[in-house]
Amino acid sequence: MNINRFPPRVGHAARFFTGDNLGAITTAERVERLNALDVSEAAAILATLPQQKAVRILGRPELHNAAAMLRDMPTDQAARLLNATANDRVADLFQEMGEDARAHLFSKLDRTTALAVQHLMGYPPRTAGSIMTTEFVSVPATWTVGQTLEHVRKVERSRETVYAIYVLNAETQALASVVTLRRLITGEPQDPVLSVAQQGGIVRADPLMTQEDVARLIRKHNLLALPVIGEDGHMLGIVTVDDVIDTMIADQTEDAQKFGGMEALGKPYMKISFAGMIRKRAGWLCALFLGEMLTASAMQHFEGELEKAIVLTLFVPLIMSSGGNSGSQATSLIIRALALGELKLSDWWRVLVRELPTGIVLGTILGLVGFARIVLWQNIGLFDYGEHWILVGWTIFAALIGIVTFGSIAGSMLPFVLQRLRLDPASASAPFVATLVDVTGLVIYFSVALMILSGTLL
Repeated sequence: MNINRFPPRVGHAARFFTGDNLGAITTAERVERLNALDVSEAAAILATLPQQKAVRILGRPELHNAAAMLRDMPTDQAARLLNATANDRVADLFQEMGEDARAHLFSKLDRTTALAVQHLMGYPPRTAGSIMTTEFVSVPATWTVGQTLEHVRKVERSRETVYAIYVLNAETQALASVVTLRRLITGEPQDPVLSVAQQGGIVRADPLMTQEDVARLIRKHNLLALPVIGEDGHMLGIVTVDDVIDTMIADQTEDAQKFGGMEALGKPYMKISFAGMIRKRAGWLCALFLGEMLTASAMQHFEGELEKAIVLTLFVPLIMSSGGNSGSQATSLIIRALALGELKLSDWWRVLVRELPTGIVLGTILGLVGFARIVLWQNIGLFDYGEHWILVGWTIFAALIGIVTFGSIAGSMLPFVLQRLRLDPASASAPFVATLVDVTGLVIYFSVALMILSGTLL
């Protein structure tokens, strides 16, 4: 593709990427500059780069619209780049493509790459198999340190990473041991490679292990790469620490968006279309609005009480916000604990036993603050709550204990309920919990008011 045929903006950007200053910027900086361009412009520039540099850029998960760029390129050129890219990254890019584009490009891949990518795409999402790379360094257990070092020198450029060398049984090809690169270079060339291998058991993952469990294993054992082993003991691939970081960042972004009361965008904020943004946000907003309509219904049910004691309406915002805030706190804590593996589904009763007294104490603290506020305002003349102001104070005190306790219990139990229904606990968003507690909070508030104020204000 000729740079001179590009539109002016593309030509200028292409000269930046292909000019004399090419070595002055990093791959990460090139990715950022491509992300700032339209898909067609970025694809045109990527096509002009030397293959090695283009592959490094294409291999970065931070590159937006990479699959769309490949669709914009000539098929043969896109296939050459994919054949030189790490297999796990190619599988990710294919997952982002439509069926037609994927099938067309897949037919152009070389046989080795096609088989590896097809194998990776066969694993369920969010598992070790779906994020592993099949490009690792392995040697027979009969080799020496010198032979292994020479092999590493030959294949290093064709492997995604060389954190460790995996020693295989010469007969069964099953994983026998692991040699870190650091231990390897300290060994004598004539020594057997097993003499510098790790002692003790091998930390491994099966291909269906969740990526959260993989992350915990890597963190627990301070690993840079984790071997993935099939049922027959053969190595299928490795999950590297950067793979885990990339997938966990994506998951945390998705969870954060869900927790804000919307569907996960699935794309960077500035890359999603206006219609797409509306679709992602409107559904949840409508659901939350319908939920808040129940709040209006609850207030209508107590319309008579409100007419008799207008003073009660002054504390409705305080009551509703306190319950929603306590519920959101509990939900945030439990969702994070479930994500980190600190809690399991069977721990729900332990959480309930913990949150019940916690809610009572927190409600008591807020109730005392609310009661003190009424006493202070009444006595210094800032507001007159009427002749029964002390009963109004006790109403607020008791109602806050009940509402905060209910909010804590509801907020902590909802993630367990969603997980039991095989739904994402992150869907228990703060707005959703707040809406749930708003309705029940009003019922608790006015029920307490009826008990305390009956015969006086009511």
